[in-house]
Amino acid sequence: MELKAVEELTEQEAAAELARLAQALLAANTAYHTNDAPDLSDADYDALKKRNAAIEARFPTLKRSDSPSDQVGAAPAEGFSKVSHAVRMLSLSNAFEDEDVVDFVASIKRYLGLAESAPLGFTAEPKIDGLSLSLRYEQGRLVQAATRGDGAEGENVTANALTIADIPHRIADAPDVLEVRGEVYMSQVDFENLNARQEARGGKQFANPRNAAAGSLRQLDSSITRDRPLRFFAYSWGELSAPLAETQMAAIERLAHMGFQTNPLTALCETTGAMIAQYRLIEERRATLGYDIDGVVYKVDDLALQARLGFRSTTPRWAIAHKFPAELAWTTLEAIDIQVGRTGALSPVARLNPVTVGGVVVSNATLHNEDYIAGIDAKGVPIRPDEKGAPKDIRAGDWVQVYRAGDVIPKVADVDLSKRPADSVPYAFPQLCPECGSDAIREAGDAVRRCSGGLICPAQAVEKLKHFVSRSAFDIEGLGAKQVEQFHSDGWIAEPADIFTLRERFGSGLQQLRNKEGWGEKSAGNLFDAIDTRRKIGLGRLIFALGIRHVGEQVSNLLARHYGNWTSFEAAVEQAAPLEGPAWDDLLAIDGVGSVLAESLVSTFNQDNERAAIDRLVAHLDVQDEERPDTDGSPVAGKTVVFTGTLEKMTRAEAKARAESLGAKVSGSVSAKTDIVVAGPGAGSKEKKARDLGLTILDEDGWLELIGG
Repeated sequence: MELKAVEELTEQEAAAELARLAQALLAANTAYHTNDAPDLSDADYDALKKRNAAIEARFPTLKRSDSPSDQVGAAPAEGFSKVSHAVRMLSLSNAFEDEDVVDFVASIKRYLGLAESAPLGFTAEPKIDGLSLSLRYEQGRLVQAATRGDGAEGENVTANALTIADIPHRIADAPDVLEVRGEVYMSQVDFENLNARQEARGGKQFANPRNAAAGSLRQLDSSITRDRPLRFFAYSWGELSAPLAETQMAAIERLAHMGFQTNPLTALCETTGAMIAQYRLIEERRATLGYDIDGVVYKVDDLALQARLGFRSTTPRWAIAHKFPAELAWTTLEAIDIQVGRTGALSPVARLNPVTVGGVVVSNATLHNEDYIAGIDAKGVPIRPDEKGAPKDIRAGDWVQVYRAGDVIPKVADVDLSKRPADSVPYAFPQLCPECGSDAIREAGDAVRRCSGGLICPAQAVEKLKHFVSRSAFDIEGLGAKQVEQFHSDGWIAEPADIFTLRERFGSGLQQLRNKEGWGEKSAGNLFDAIDTRRKIGLGRLIFALGIRHVGEQVSNLLARHYGNWTSFEAAVEQAAPLEGPAWDDLLAIDGVGSVLAESLVSTFNQDNERAAIDRLVAHLDVQDEERPDTDGSPVAGKTVVFTGTLEKMTRAEAKARAESLGAKVSGSVSAKTDIVVAGPGAGSKEKKARDLGLTILDEDGWLELIGG
């Protein structure tokens, strides 16, 4: 149908046309943003938008209340869908002192085998205190925006990202696929104005601009996000179909050329001294920027070296965040409470007269352990000496100095003894668990006192369940810490396996749940569906979710990669029970696994109650085998390799990373299960043991020839 020119429309025809366009564009937005099934080409969609704007310009009094000109995205979704990141969004390791930066640069040079005096450039940029966001462009068009989530999987917030003025909907001179990453933030002035509006409406007050930005980006109704003054700085990228540049600095400049906001304080530094000088400059300007920053990020400038350095399990080797010093404040410590964690640790918490520290109101702070309260370290040396060198203990009623470590965790730093009440008494750390009354035991060499009650301790049970559903573990939508406490209190879940029998025990309606405040038929059904979705779980996530002492996320992933599947992992841990033999040696041979961690792992699987709970859980799961790297044609895939002696053509860390990328397992010790020993000058006892066992021994040149250089 040929449309009548805008200039020829009567007022009545214009009103009818605006109604048609509103309906057509609403349907197009729903198809695109909600259903992920666009039914209009970009050109056709743009033509409708352009025609609507032209009619509104000619007949401004006819502009509709639901005008497409004022709408971005579609109607509120039922919830955010999950997005798997093609390239993981990792966090950064931190530096807090200048010496940490010096050590960081030195470690980079060691890894790369560079001389201490060799030149090495870094970029330095402000670390924005906001929410990480990844923007995916295909053929120059924004097709998806996702939060970082757990690094591997985030939330789809495309409709909301489209409302942010700093985020271009289309870009030119870009690779066919480009994931731009950066930070969503809110200026300090906009934050104050938002809180003023919220107060006037009787709405929620935000604690700081970062929380306001995060809450605004994660609104299910994109119209709310549009009313919030969000901004965006671009500083990196994820998946690319073609390189942006050869250096970090040039790549950032190219992003700016495409239309992204990049931080003007980003600078190229050729020396460690220049990096720290830029840090000082940014720190001096911090109060005048108009937005919150909490440090400076340094990145190796050469992108080829970034690729060579690679990543640890959760952080890149080529970048670090140099955090600003914590802000301090003084207040009264009103009481000391004890919290019992999932491993039974008794953690003292200071209950404070509320005080603002770094823009956040703090009423609780960690006191670490009983030695910290006493003012001594593990060797009995004072950590807070008074004028005479005696330790300053911490007591209820004290006037204490509080800071936020890394601007996050509140801690008590010092005590003003001149203001201590005359009737104060030293704090007596409990010898019994305050939750279940079991003995609280402190083992030799351990700074922490722990409840011996195990599964009979309700605090441990609840904390284990909270850990089980945490983001890096099972991450069940709708089942967070608050819901876990409620369900445990009601007697519905006592252990992880109970979560997966809720539907079976309560039926699809979950009558008891839907009658509770905040729940209904639909939300109960959604919870069941979310639980069922997580029955399929990766091996690394499952191991981490078990909450075994000393077994963190990184080690869980190491174990998953080493054993490959649940059956092999389970059998190996069982066979290692005597703490000796081939299975035990193989466990200790995993780079990053020590004897303390290994004993904790083996002990858990060989305690009847713990093992029975694990077996009940796994019976409800489909545990996925660990994905292996694509090692087709690799001559060392599946083989166990030990590096010993001095490597002259690559560093030990680089050799290990290369071997693992080819599908090999790198071990720190030689055994009968070792396939290849790469021996450099000064190899010593490991080479001798390899010869005694008749293993394959290669020098560095032989290794490089085997793997193709």
